[in-house]
Amino acid sequence: MNSLIGRVIYGIFSSVIINRLLMKEEFDVVIVGGGMVGAAVAAGLGGSDLKVALVENLQPEAFAVDQAHDLRVSALSIASKNIIETVGAWQGITERRFCPFRRMRVWETAGDTEFCSDDINYQALGYIVENRVTQLALLERLQAFANVEVMCPAQITKIHYSIGEDSSVELDDGRSLSTKVLVAADGGQSKVRQAVGLGVTSWDYKQHALVIYVETDYEQQDITWQRFVATGPQAFLPLTGHYGSLVWYHSPDEISRLKALSADEFKHALQTAFPDCLGKIKRVISMASFSLKRQHAQDYIKPGVALVGDAAHTINPLAGQGANIGLLDAAALAEVLIEAHKKNLPLGDIAVLKRYEKLRRHENLKMMTVMDVFYQVFSNDILPVKILRNLSLGLAERVLPAKNKIMRNAMGLEGNLPKLARGVAIL
Repeated sequence: MNSLIGRVIYGIFSSVIINRLLMKEEFDVVIVGGGMVGAAVAAGLGGSDLKVALVENLQPEAFAVDQAHDLRVSALSIASKNIIETVGAWQGITERRFCPFRRMRVWETAGDTEFCSDDINYQALGYIVENRVTQLALLERLQAFANVEVMCPAQITKIHYSIGEDSSVELDDGRSLSTKVLVAADGGQSKVRQAVGLGVTSWDYKQHALVIYVETDYEQQDITWQRFVATGPQAFLPLTGHYGSLVWYHSPDEISRLKALSADEFKHALQTAFPDCLGKIKRVISMASFSLKRQHAQDYIKPGVALVGDAAHTINPLAGQGANIGLLDAAALAEVLIEAHKKNLPLGDIAVLKRYEKLRRHENLKMMTVMDVFYQVFSNDILPVKILRNLSLGLAERVLPAKNKIMRNAMGLEGNLPKLARGVAIL
């Protein structure tokens, strides 16, 4: 009798083990997070010999031309456009909705400068694109790659990481994925980063940003602008049609007060505070606020792990560079992994991944520092500082080589750029 029970228990136990082994799938790269940056990593690896999985827990809503614009938009640089275009996804954006801008104006009390793409023989300085549109275009492109499997919606329930071994993640549908390289593209509160023990340094800027989607009398403009006042910056991003996105930086208390106003009171507050070049606001359609926070991972890598995008860094949104530096991360990591594979190097080896960190961490830190200095200087109401920044804006307007250099940096045309950002294929 005991022997029979033992055989039954053994059979059940063996069946469970076999089923789990059968459900375990092996990949070269598993990317956790299928937003713009994670999808860009997968697209960069698309068409290669690497077996790639992209895991995303939320299926983005399908696009319809008559939909209102999303609140979450990004000013994609020329470098970002090159990345998306080179992996074959830019058409997915142009077939949906995007807004190019040729001019960018920055001003405060006495200083004023305007940048124009014509001055350096480019058609545009950048493109305002809804984040969801970029994500959809990249996810759509992934369908063409036999080596990339998109698992969406799929929720990760467990992450197993041990140095010297392949990582694995368990999904809520019972699947288990093992991988040589685990890529964290799952945002500022990255579960992957926390699970593998990569720390961050962070602080708050003690300001909030209120993003406002409006309909205006003016039709789509070819300019984006930012004005600096004592309480914080005010920004305008053009959208298609008679629509625009406003960003109003202020103290947390003032942002809370503004959000509590009636629709008419809030529209009046906007018209009073924002400059006349905005034009008349016909209606406020939607709004949302968020706190400003800087966060930077102390390391981007561990053996078999790499952080990209917001999982590695969150930056002051002042100049709209967050999405752009994340896409540069994606392009650099894809390039490093493809080159390592061509040389038959172990993908998860720390020496391979250090090359990615070397390419991106210093560049990102430099951008974050520049944004912090810019924020501090333009948020300061001390008279000597005001005079200095007005002089700086005036000089930037008059000294063309310096002005063009600033413009090229903002467009992502300077520095140690990944191949995809230069429009060069990596396969």
